[in-house]
Amino acid sequence: MSLYDIPLRTLSGEPTSLAAHRGRAVLVVNVASRCGLTPQYEGLERLQKTYGERGLTVLGVPCNQFGGQEPGTAEEIGAFCSATYGVTFPMLEKTDVNGEGRHPLYAELTRVADAAGEAGDVQWNFEKFLIGPDGSVVRFRPRTEPESAELVAAVEERLPAA
Repeated sequence: MSLYDIPLRTLSGEPTSLAAHRGRAVLVVNVASRCGLTPQYEGLERLQKTYGERGLTVLGVPCNQFGGQEPGTAEEIGAFCSATYGVTFPMLEKTDVNGEGRHPLYAELTRVADAAGEAGDVQWNFEKFLIGPDGSVVRFRPRTEPESAELVAAVEERLPAA
């Protein structure tokens, strides 16, 4: 099964998949509202605004597996992201990224090694997986800021040809 075929659900509960973003670069990020890294939403939104028309989709995936830092309902999460950070990029339903209940999307993504050659479990909130239009994946650990030179360069390399 390709990453594009894995069934997903939007934050509002509607069925979707990465196929909705085929041909684009997609930055999948497990997010949380009560984390020290939560201000990364600002950089993620700026990436969406800067590169969205050129073929990037930031995709937020709320997760409550790290210190219970995403305890809210879908409605609370959506309201927080909109009111606090002006988030306009799509959000998926709250999802487990590690453990026995790990979502199939993350079962595939966590097979990818980071720059240090380490694959496996998501370390914390705001781990990032950049999926190129060709389906290739590059992994960035949680402390990599959305607008860091290495992440921006990777996004620019993977934007679809104009």
